[in-house]
Amino acid sequence: MRMRNVLWGLLFVSPWVIGFFWFQLYPLLLSFYYSFTDSTIVKPGKFIGLDNYVKMLTVDKDFFPSIKVTMIYALIAVPAKLAFALLIALILNIKGKSVNLYRTIYYLPSILGGSVAISILWRFLFMKEGVVNQALSFLHIPPINWLGSPHVALGTISMLVVWQFGSSMVLFLAGLKQIPAELYEAGMVDGAGRIRMLGMITIPLLTPIIFFNLVMQTINALQEFTAAFVVTNGGPVKSTYLFGLKIYDEAFQNMKMGYASSLSWFLFAMILILTLFIFRSARSWVHYEDGGK
Repeated sequence: MRMRNVLWGLLFVSPWVIGFFWFQLYPLLLSFYYSFTDSTIVKPGKFIGLDNYVKMLTVDKDFFPSIKVTMIYALIAVPAKLAFALLIALILNIKGKSVNLYRTIYYLPSILGGSVAISILWRFLFMKEGVVNQALSFLHIPPINWLGSPHVALGTISMLVVWQFGSSMVLFLAGLKQIPAELYEAGMVDGAGRIRMLGMITIPLLTPIIFFNLVMQTINALQEFTAAFVVTNGGPVKSTYLFGLKIYDEAFQNMKMGYASSLSWFLFAMILILTLFIFRSARSWVHYEDGGK
């Protein structure tokens, strides 16, 4: 009977196990091997050692600029997204008949926002004669070249990611529900206002969720591709040329699959280092209910 239960368990988990090994682990190991070859998208190449990594650090003129653009993008998108998600969560942390409907409406952009269709819609909204500039002209404000100016384009595509704040908002809402009401009552008795209670009670008790959202959104931001590819295609003058877009161009435009694999592994290493840095810094600002850090 025990063996039968084990066999049934293996049968039920086999789709996931097969999918993991075939569609995730095997491509991961294969890309690691390709990063040491001069393979193209149509044929495997010969082993060239560390030449791809030397090339990206010494020869490739777009390597460091794309990293710089990606880091600036993450510094804009991640804090803005978390701040906006927390603000909406605080507003929706009330009891009411229609509050669940509003929570659902605010969550919808997270489901739709990463799609190509929404990115195309975003491009039409912010084009020179788009809806946004028409609204500005109605208010007698000069039109802004949202997608054609190197100083504005990166912020424009960052707003598309900030608009997808729903998942972070849901986590913040769950955290707000766990904060004991007695703490706010004690704060009111001591004469603390809403702003002071936000800084002394709400934010400190939400730091574990802020930490989780910070890690996940940083990883997502460093891997961003769709917005830069569909909305601006890396322009103007490569001001939105994110690292994910560079990997795509090397693999599918220049047909250099080996070099693209080495870029992917560099991105993996960069994400790993930044994640470890966030984990290390969490010791000084993340507080848990049991007093641990």
